[in-house]
Amino acid sequence: MHRAIDGSIKTCTIRRMPTGKWFACFSVETNTALPPRRDGPAVGIDVGLQSFATRSTGEKIDNPRFFRSDEKGLARVQRKHPKAQKGSPERKNALKVVQRVHARIADHRTDFINQVSCDLVDRFSILAFEDLDIKNMVLNHNLAKSISDVAWGMLVTAAQDRTAYAGSEVVLVDPRNTSQVCSGCGIIVQIELSDRVHSVPGCGLSILSMDRDINAALNILKFGRQFLRQIDGSPGL
Repeated sequence: MHRAIDGSIKTCTIRRMPTGKWFACFSVETNTALPPRRDGPAVGIDVGLQSFATRSTGEKIDNPRFFRSDEKGLARVQRKHPKAQKGSPERKNALKVVQRVHARIADHRTDFINQVSCDLVDRFSILAFEDLDIKNMVLNHNLAKSISDVAWGMLVTAAQDRTAYAGSEVVLVDPRNTSQVCSGCGIIVQIELSDRVHSVPGCGLSILSMDRDINAALNILKFGRQFLRQIDGSPGL
């Protein structure tokens, strides 16, 4: 086992992966109390396709595009599988190669998500994300593959799992107009998806020509703070 089991074991699930690897997953009961919410900075996080995520601090996280980077190699091994005779060792071996490529892509994506979520939870006490309906978003056939590859839902889930034991919190906000509301004056500006700069005439942000993703992240942070004030009256968050 990669670490000692802390607590009373209640269930054990044995799973065999398509690549032949075996995993044992233990469910345990502990008496460990969850820590209280710690004091610290809050951050709004806008996820996207051009950049994986943009923080309200202005920092961007590049989109690694794991599936896209291995797409040609995956297509090459996938073509070999149906050409082999059914029931033959060659066909079984070809299928294993395809499964290994899928597993490698999934492992890289999971490792990336874990690193990003750990960094966010370590640095911030409040993490505000958009409450995206990803199932409906992937119905757009032009973007479905890219949206599935970027794994926004995995990031939110990983962050929620970690914040529960770190004294921090994840807040999900309504995603409507987060990109189009000016984070400086609150005016809604109609911009297209191709427009990468947010600019409002007569507002201080127009001088700065703010990146639209940073503007959205600032709005997400603001909406997250408003939500927390409504829930527990925390004006200082």
